[in-house]
Amino acid sequence: MDRIFWTMRGSGRHMAAMIALILSLLIAYMPVHASAITGVRLQGDELVVDFDAPVEGASVFGLQGPDRVAIDVDGINHASFAERDSALGYVRGGQFDEDTARIVVDLHQPVTLSDFRFADDGRSLILALARTSATDFARKLVANRQSLLAPAMARRVAEPGGYSVSMKLAPPRTSRNLPTIYGRDDPRLPLVVIDAGHGGHDPGAVSPHGGKLEKDVTLAIAKAVRDKLVASGQARVALTRDTDSFIVLQNRYAIARKLGADLFISIHADSAENQAASGATVYTLSEVASDREAQRLASRENKADIINGINLGAAGDDLSSILIDLTQRETMNISADFAELLAREAKSNMRVKANPHRFASLMVLKAPDTPSVLFETGYLTNEDDVAFLSSSAGQRRVAQGISSAVQVHFAKKIALR
Repeated sequence: MDRIFWTMRGSGRHMAAMIALILSLLIAYMPVHASAITGVRLQGDELVVDFDAPVEGASVFGLQGPDRVAIDVDGINHASFAERDSALGYVRGGQFDEDTARIVVDLHQPVTLSDFRFADDGRSLILALARTSATDFARKLVANRQSLLAPAMARRVAEPGGYSVSMKLAPPRTSRNLPTIYGRDDPRLPLVVIDAGHGGHDPGAVSPHGGKLEKDVTLAIAKAVRDKLVASGQARVALTRDTDSFIVLQNRYAIARKLGADLFISIHADSAENQAASGATVYTLSEVASDREAQRLASRENKADIINGINLGAAGDDLSSILIDLTQRETMNISADFAELLAREAKSNMRVKANPHRFASLMVLKAPDTPSVLFETGYLTNEDDVAFLSSSAGQRRVAQGISSAVQVHFAKKIALR
């Protein structure tokens, strides 16, 4: 195969030019605001977190040794509340990083999450926690981090001085410096970001066959994919993590966007009650999820760097929603094409489900301008799958399938230009 040289996505270039033209007459200055936690209260078995303004989103997960429930809230710059004991456990927390708060409940006994939602105005987060067994706690909360987007934010009223004040959409942020880019130092080569799912205190799925952890399996596969692509000379590659480290979901695709990636692939390994379940699946963002995300993004005031580096900060909600929707639909089409290609190329190297292309509202797929897929490489609850995915030979086979799909994908894009 001839070497692939990739300057930039042609359609993305035309989109950026169109947006720049539309926005050239719309110049405004808009201060930003971040939210604070005003209180944490217990209403029966419901934990309610109150904010002084709408936030960006939240996620909840379980931790063991001792048993705890942790809630991360994004879009918070001040998290101060009275710690207290309750029927569920001791509630504590504080600022996790510059714009994320973490609330922890040191449990008196294991719980499961029966409801997880924002209030309609986005100023409260409600979690219903029901008592359960230690096994159920580990399977449902420890092994599965659940994420939730806040409702669309209401634009704030204009203040004196000729400008509007509304919620900030922060530029893509990461919890560390940007990762190393591997491969030939040639910006004409496409850049692929490989995301190894889970990590750190979040193990992901735990196999009943030998105790293999999803976070370890995905990291090994991600490194194998990196090595295969770099060896091909057809792409540059970066990993969201190359150690056993934890990265919040939004930061994973934020890394890809900050690097200007042409493709984002998140690697996971599934689990199921039915241990006979087997084979790989490929997920892309659903149409419904796209519409909600476009609405959420359009409701924010500072839309800097949302679409191809073009600042949408001065655009009204209607215009911003249209522009974001156009870009996101194009991105979804590219993602879907790659998902079909990945399923086809993987079949000759590993077990793949029938009708493997699925759609879901997954947080890591929600970058509006980076084609993204989530590849569930198999089931850690299936004895054959886990043996394959945890072996060096199996990881190389997975990497071969992904590498072939990536090379064909970019070769087709160049051929169509």
